[in-house]
Order: sequence, then structure tokens, then C-alpha cells
Amino acid sequence: MALFGRRGGGRAAPAQDRTAADAPDGRLAIIAGAGALPVALAEAEPEAFLVSLAGIACDLPEERLTRYRFEKLGSLFRGLKDAGVTRVVLAGSLARPDFDKTALDAKMLMLAPRLLKAMGQGGDDSLLRLVISIFEEEGFAVQGAHEVLPDLIAPTPGLLAGPAPDAQLRADATRGAEILAHMASLDIGQACVVAGGLCLGIETLQGSDALLRYVATTPEPLRRAPGVFVKRPKAGQDLRVDMPAIGPATVEGAHAAGLAAIAIAPGAVLLLDRAAMLARAEDLGVTIWVQEA
Repeated sequence: MALFGRRGGGRAAPAQDRTAADAPDGRLAIIAGAGALPVALAEAEPEAFLVSLAGIACDLPEERLTRYRFEKLGSLFRGLKDAGVTRVVLAGSLARPDFDKTALDAKMLMLAPRLLKAMGQGGDDSLLRLVISIFEEEGFAVQGAHEVLPDLIAPTPGLLAGPAPDAQLRADATRGAEILAHMASLDIGQACVVAGGLCLGIETLQGSDALLRYVATTPEPLRRAPGVFVKRPKAGQDLRVDMPAIGPATVEGAHAAGLAAIAIAPGAVLLLDRAAMLARAEDLGVTIWVQEA
């Protein structure tokens, strides 16, 4: 399971020029998992306090990281406050952690019943909402990666790369958005593939790359049209910690699956390694466009 923002492929886009007046007050902490997104955020915020959990893969330099054990969240919160942190961004891929129930500190003993219930009974959304509420209860403002790096999203509808989508692609993208809207209450996934009005697959726990590999195995007689990969957040999803993402690997996967296009929601999908992703889409003739909301 991916937490704290989807991993995607490649690096995130560089930061826009920002003044001190544009940024919220207080030091930022980056709670980092694996992937390129925490790296890009650290480059954009060189004074940020870099944190990861013990045993978690992270692409940030280890010498810059402060590691905390999941069992001892009290130490994490004290460390953040001692470092002058007032706002946090959670970014990167992080599996649901295992932890030693015999090593909990006082804070974790208080939080454990809520966390265990969310981990055992809920999907990603319920657990992530709880994570946000815990940080907020401790007095931290939780920000989305896109608030730190505005270029990570495309806020308005329009063509980003490749040929303009034709009527069939637009119809398939609309159908995909409808499918995802109906899936939202089930907390299953954030993407699907539609071709000629038929759904060839939906994203589940395995993620978008697995979905595209599966679609690539679809026999030609079942394909009515080139098809489109549709990526959108679930309705009501908190985009601060679990915004869907696409990157160069998504483009490669869509092309390998025989799809003609990628359609995303405006202002609600992270564009990882934006320049490289769009360039690769142009090279492969894969359309990327931002749908209407």
C-alpha cells in the first residue's frame, strides 16, 4: 500500500520561484518514504527537517535523515517540536508498518487502539485521515506536496502532450471518470482503463503499473478502440497525503499497454518528473490531457 502520496516514476518538477511572503510560517518537516517526491521537496526546502521511520526505504541521503521508530511516536513529535517544526508534509511510498507492541512509548500506547483499528479494518483513506488528525492534534499543520511545489499539478483543463484527444478518447475518459466516481465509496483505487466504452481494468492495491501490465495482456478482439488510462482522486480523498500521481513510468506503461492517452483530473494529480514525462509522451505519441472537473 502506498501512503503519503503515490510513488510514481521519475523526479518531481522543480520549484517555482517563491518569496517568503508566499510560504506559510514555520519550519517544514518532510516525513519521507521511498520515491522521488521527498527528494524534490527537500531540494525545494533546503532548511526542512528530514524525517523517516526506522526500517523504511527512503531515497534521501541517510546522513540528512533523522530516523524514528513507529512504536515511539512520542519521540517523533518531541523531535519535530524541538526542531522548530510547525508544518509537515508526508511524501513518498510507505507500506503499512509492522511494529513491536512491547516497545510502545506513552504516546503510542494512547494512539495504538485507533491506529490498529484503522490498519485492520479500513482502507487507505481511513488510515490516512487518522494520520492527518494525529499530527493536527499535536499542533502541526499538514500540507500537501503540491502546496510546497505548485508545479506538481496541472490546475486547469487542457492538453499537456501528444495529439489532441478525439471524440472517442474523450468519451472513454468520461466513462472512466464515471467508473471511478462509483468506485470511490469502496476505497479501491484511483485509476481505470477504458477503450471503446468498455472497462479493461481498474486499479487495486497493486497500483497503476500493475493495472497497465494487466491491460497489456488484453486480446485484440476485446479492444474496440485505442483506449485511455484515467487517473483521478477518489471523492472526498484528502489530497494532502494521498494525491494520485503519474510519471514517465506511467507513460511507458500506457504505451506498452497499447493505449493512446492518459486523462487526469485538474489540480488533483501529481506530475512527477513533469518535463521528462511530457517529452516521453511526445516521443511515443501518447496524449496526456487534463479533463474537465
